[in-house]
Amino acid sequence: MKRVLILVLDGVGIGALPDAHQYGDEGSHTLKHISEKVTMKLPTLSKLGLSHIDQDLKIEKNTSPIGSFGKMLEASPGKDTSTGHWEMVGIHLDKPFPTFLNGFPKELIDQFIQKTGVGKILGNKAASGTEIIKELGEEHLKTEYPIVYTSADSVFQVACHEDIFPLEELYHLCKIARRLCDPYGIGRVIARPFNGDSAKTFSRTPYRKDFVYELPEPMLLDFLTQQKVPVVGVGKISDIFNHQGVGRSLKTKSNVEGLNTTIQEMKTLKRGLLFTNLIDFDQQYGHRNDVEGYARALEELDQKLPDIMETIGSDGLMIITSDHGNDPTHPGTDHTREYVPLLVYSPSFQSKNLGIRKTFSDIGQTVAEIFGLAPLKQGTSFLKELMS
Repeated sequence: MKRVLILVLDGVGIGALPDAHQYGDEGSHTLKHISEKVTMKLPTLSKLGLSHIDQDLKIEKNTSPIGSFGKMLEASPGKDTSTGHWEMVGIHLDKPFPTFLNGFPKELIDQFIQKTGVGKILGNKAASGTEIIKELGEEHLKTEYPIVYTSADSVFQVACHEDIFPLEELYHLCKIARRLCDPYGIGRVIARPFNGDSAKTFSRTPYRKDFVYELPEPMLLDFLTQQKVPVVGVGKISDIFNHQGVGRSLKTKSNVEGLNTTIQEMKTLKRGLLFTNLIDFDQQYGHRNDVEGYARALEELDQKLPDIMETIGSDGLMIITSDHGNDPTHPGTDHTREYVPLLVYSPSFQSKNLGIRKTFSDIGQTVAEIFGLAPLKQGTSFLKELMS
């Protein structure tokens, strides 16, 4: 094996974890509930083994899968993007990032206002990103005060109209916020630009940018880079890892662009890791409780997968997984604490049942073994299972 593709379907969970009740997520099941509400045609995912992970999925069954399949348990507490991705590369967190459902402390907001010179902020509460710009966007246009809000995740989000705060100015605000948020242990600061001229027309633009908390220790991407193994990030991968260990970053604005970029990169990648995040499942559909849109996005992925599989070759391996759930049928608009699917494909391997993995770090450990690295601290490689 010389080439590995990790394809992260952001927010695509496959059933509540045993501790989901501690997060208010008992009974969540992103894929099952979507399949119950909307008829989906997912022949390629089924062929790769998705229907074998959970027999309750209302999708066509494939009796002779060509991929290996299983599901993974998140060992770290939490259910956010950073925690899930970091665990994939070998980092286990002892405690979840803190959340601020009642708004951020006054001293943090005061520091943000003082250091940025914005005069005042709007919001400072937990809210849906699309709803808060409807609620406060017009006031923002009048006052030019940035909108600051959070969610059930550990995020300090800054929403500004692109005509009031051009992108670089918004990013500058977020860089200041990142430094201020570090003592509080907040996982991510996110720039949320939007446009439009009224509550009816406000819409988020695709130029979000994440500023993450410093990673606590070296991880898979660092080790690959140290050994001169190329690492390419597609989508928000580089942001998630604070730009550590990612040699080249290709930003994308949609799932379709992410998939097309992945296909082109796999065609030319001779050796290394291509790490892709497809954000639309989570950002466009999960958080907005858009079951129909979520289903159509899964079908869109399914239709593109054969083109990706053609690029894998006998020296390549494709791993499809997720970072957390985001069940659009579950009460609320936040992530859900779920198992994530594990689908693994290479023309060189026959289909295997990989079972229930105890941590997302099994992915990182497998990649480390493929490229001849020292074992990671966390995870169990499934390479030998694939080869058996």
